[in-house]
Amino acid sequence: MELTRLIVKGGVISPGELREVVNMAADQGLDSISFGSRQDIIFPKGFKALDKEKMGKHYFIFPDQKSGNNIVSSYVSTDIFRNTNWLTGNKFLYILEQFKEQPKLKININDPKQQLVPLFTGHLNFIASEHEDYWYLYIRLPKWQRMEVYPVLIYSWDIATFYYEIERIVCEESCGIDMIFSLVSEALDTNNRTIDKPLNIPFYPFPYYEGMNKLGIDQYWLGLYWRNNLYDLEFLKEMCDLCFDCKIGKICITTWKSFIIKGIPKDRKLEWEKFLGKKGINVRHSLLELNWHLPVAMEWALNLKTFLVRTLDQFDISTYGLTFGISEYNRDGHYFTSIVVEKNELPKDLESIKIRDTYNVLFAKNFDPNTREYIVHSQDIDKLELPTILIELSRKYFEELGNSIPETIENNQKKEKSKLDIYQCQECLTTYNPEYGDESQKIPKGILFTNLAETYCCSLCEAPKSNFRILESITA
Repeated sequence: MELTRLIVKGGVISPGELREVVNMAADQGLDSISFGSRQDIIFPKGFKALDKEKMGKHYFIFPDQKSGNNIVSSYVSTDIFRNTNWLTGNKFLYILEQFKEQPKLKININDPKQQLVPLFTGHLNFIASEHEDYWYLYIRLPKWQRMEVYPVLIYSWDIATFYYEIERIVCEESCGIDMIFSLVSEALDTNNRTIDKPLNIPFYPFPYYEGMNKLGIDQYWLGLYWRNNLYDLEFLKEMCDLCFDCKIGKICITTWKSFIIKGIPKDRKLEWEKFLGKKGINVRHSLLELNWHLPVAMEWALNLKTFLVRTLDQFDISTYGLTFGISEYNRDGHYFTSIVVEKNELPKDLESIKIRDTYNVLFAKNFDPNTREYIVHSQDIDKLELPTILIELSRKYFEELGNSIPETIENNQKKEKSKLDIYQCQECLTTYNPEYGDESQKIPKGILFTNLAETYCCSLCEAPKSNFRILESITA
């Protein structure tokens, strides 16, 4: 996908910075920009590289560059949704400010009591504890098979220092959590704290975040979402100017391809509503519309979402608190929605034949994506069957809502360690078992099928990796 990304640290951008970005896009003849799932800004194909002077302090990643990583944070949720008592917006900003160099790994810095921003989609995931200014750290590096918890709590003002030291270690050698802990402890003098109890993440339904909403006594916050994820530049320019005029210093990008503006003065609320009305902006989309995660600039995914939303709407189906994702076939465990619709890959020898796409449907355990445990509900089904399955799952969600017993992350971690999937070639029925690896191709035991290179092929019939399907799960 030939798209250009602008990294927005922690999803926080000032109106002045956004106005600069809008001007850059307009100078190249664009009329809109999009938002990505890691709180970044996306430019379409054809956006040209800029000289350093024009880019200023903005960090762009162009199509010919290696994909860069960024910091996702739940700063966007502070003050407007439930939060850990000690974790304020100012603390988020201070922590983000400590990151002077662009990170090479994905970082998440989040409050576990909010539901808007996913907790575990980074390589390093810092999650606030109940102890003031101390954070759990969960690590899953690119080649790791599972996520590991760092043995101590990290002090707020050490987070950036910790990250850069881990980045340095990882770049120099391959190592596990114990070695990382040993090397970091040796290199840094930090203010750690002993973990006295495991992280417990409460489950709450996903919040409604659109429209004009009360913030304290004399302010409002505004959530904006456009279903096509194409945000008009002229609208954004005028919106930035209105933010300046209202002395609003920050605009927050969500992970749902939308944004939130906090701190609209009570006496300017009507002015904002008139502005939105004159621009024809809908600020009360149906819940069926809002909570979807789609790949950027994938027309087939947007069309599928439109079909599903319209069909569910016809049946007056409630999806309050649920989130949905659409993806190409991918079992890497990095989803962050309650329900996932996967589009299956066509076998390469059938690509020239016009056949209907098929889909798999998965749902998160207890419909809570933070469990990172997905259950396969249906496989290889037709598009027309999807609405019926989503209706069935939404009813299941409401039947079970409030009945689940909260589990600590450590208990989930033990379960995650014990599950191994055996894959089978659909051509010759040869299996790949991670307990044994594949000696004929010099793949050592312990390597999960999902971590094999895309060039992997069946040892017997040489069918491509895409021809394999899960046969069964075993315990390690």
